[in-house]
Amino acid sequence: MKIKEIIKIIEDFANPSIQESWDNSGLIIGDKEAEVSGVLIALDCTQELVEEAIANSYNMIICHHPLIFKGLKRINGDDVVSSAIIKAIKHDIAIYAAHTNADKVLEGVSGAMAKRLGLRDIEILDKEENGVGLGVIGTLPKPLSSKEMINYVKRAFKLQSLRCSYPIEKMISRVALCGGSGSFLIEKSMERQADLYISGDISYHNFFVPKDFMIMDIGHFESEIDIVSIFFDLIRKKIPNFAVRISENINNSNPIYYF
Repeated sequence: MKIKEIIKIIEDFANPSIQESWDNSGLIIGDKEAEVSGVLIALDCTQELVEEAIANSYNMIICHHPLIFKGLKRINGDDVVSSAIIKAIKHDIAIYAAHTNADKVLEGVSGAMAKRLGLRDIEILDKEENGVGLGVIGTLPKPLSSKEMINYVKRAFKLQSLRCSYPIEKMISRVALCGGSGSFLIEKSMERQADLYISGDISYHNFFVPKDFMIMDIGHFESEIDIVSIFFDLIRKKIPNFAVRISENINNSNPIYYF
């Protein structure tokens, strides 16, 4: 089996043609015609992940976040990105990323968030002409108070804590979500009549919102982690006996620590 056959499985789910213009999804390192011995899946490609692939004789890595976002001036091992690149190339390990294209399909990152909350009537929040788009919006099985919703979200996403704007007095029913850094969809959430917007990387000034609208920041990693299992399931369903695994360190790979 060739690397291009694994790529096709992922791209049938989320084609890179729909990624955002600034993104760098696709085959980052490697030869798509090369034979694949096994696939390791994670959220981020780090030197440690490459070492895990080497230790297990896997020659392909699939991640959500691209290892290379912008042009590199040096690949000398003095930083975490170039260190991972050097090690991957030395050991003939292909690296593939499905980023905003996996964000923009309904069954992708934000859709997985909605499923954790059991939302109903889920649809794209910021829909594009081709039917895909960023974020999702849906309705809770039953309305919840702000306090109930905070506890519900913490349980659903297994959070120690979360950041939120001032709890609203009305019951929360309609919820909008976007995995990753989602400040740019706050206005769209209000336009779509959401009571609550859940995302990550929300900056200080974005928490100043109308009194009948609420924001929760659950963390970037926490909002996107389900895409790893989605990639795994896609490959395992198509090729049941193929050597594919989720990184054994996935639960400890969040670069942000809480104390």
